Amino acid sequence: MSQDTTLPPLAASSRILPATTYDAILLAGFGGPEGQDDVIPYLRNVTRGRGIPDERLEEVAHHYRHFGGISPINDQNRALKAALEAEIAERGLGLPVYWGNRFWAPYFADALRELHADGHRKVLVLVTTAFSSYSGCRAYREDLATALAETGLEGELELHKVRQYFDHPGFVTPNVAAVRSGLHQLVESDSGAQPHVLFATHSIPTAAADLSGPREARPDGTAVPTGGENEWHAGGGWYVEQQRAVAALIMDAVGDEFPGVDWSLVFQSRSGAPEVPWLEPDINDAIEALPESVTGVVISPIGFVSDHMEVAWDLDNEALETCAERGLAAVRVPTVGIDPAFVAGLVDLVEERHVAREGDSPRERVALTALGPWQDVCPTDCCLGRAPKPTVASA
Repeated sequence: MSQDTTLPPLAASSRILPATTYDAILLAGFGGPEGQDDVIPYLRNVTRGRGIPDERLEEVAHHYRHFGGISPINDQNRALKAALEAEIAERGLGLPVYWGNRFWAPYFADALRELHADGHRKVLVLVTTAFSSYSGCRAYREDLATALAETGLEGELELHKVRQYFDHPGFVTPNVAAVRSGLHQLVESDSGAQPHVLFATHSIPTAAADLSGPREARPDGTAVPTGGENEWHAGGGWYVEQQRAVAALIMDAVGDEFPGVDWSLVFQSRSGAPEVPWLEPDINDAIEALPESVTGVVISPIGFVSDHMEVAWDLDNEALETCAERGLAAVRVPTVGIDPAFVAGLVDLVEERHVAREGDSPRERVALTALGPWQDVCPTDCCLGRAPKPTVASA
């Protein structure tokens, strides 16, 4: 899709699809091991094609082995699926919810076969990531296209994906409440506390960050920063732009009670070759660099929707240990998880796209930043990977 020069600089909101009637919902997750014997096979799935030997995978495996080889993410997705089913039933939408993962059972191919066997043909996909990036959006769409080809269901199943929901009230509101609660905890334990909020998200290579999202400017016409422009993030693109916008929105919302609190967007869970630039600063480096005047830290895992392994290990172990070494009081607030507002927001996104009967009106699209509402369909150059593959929900 070439960019129409008659459109405003940010044209994402113009790439929407008309509402239609869907048969079912597919909850698309990442997946994780369910026992010690699963850990290395799971990590082989995640790193397939990179030539990483098992001995190097074992260096990462200890995170999972610390928790009995069980990633929290699968039970969290089971809980989210159940919560979605309850909300959908409450609204009388009549849409069954299926679940499939990129890297562990139930795999996408398993879910697609089940959907088809049950008679469904048009499916709306809910992805468990809120922001635009290769790993958070395009990779899911590529893997779904691959699963359609592997199962022979191309032309049999039609898959559409809901938009990125980083600035939807269903995602923002629980994060506001969490940060507000964390600040209260710090201040109540120390009335003279000077807190700092660290919004933590997954680091990705700066090259991938720069290519995240469509190739368009901000609504005011200025360019989305790429290539690194200051000490707080090396790289940019829409991945960083969206998260900074949401963090600013959250801090503005809590400013009635906590005016003037400083905040930073920081990164975690870096992997890969050390010579390849990734988004910075690492959360532990950022904690070390905080001024002496800061007496407490609120850590908000803004880049994640559930308290999975990278939250449980990288934040609850490593980052909190760094805070303790600095003598800083610290509160790690929860992700949105199955917060009722988040679950309701996901079903609101479904109702933007699904109408039960022809002639019904879809739900109005809502966005809390100037960047949204985000696109339903992605341009072919959106969030490019190293070797682009066929995708679903592209034009």
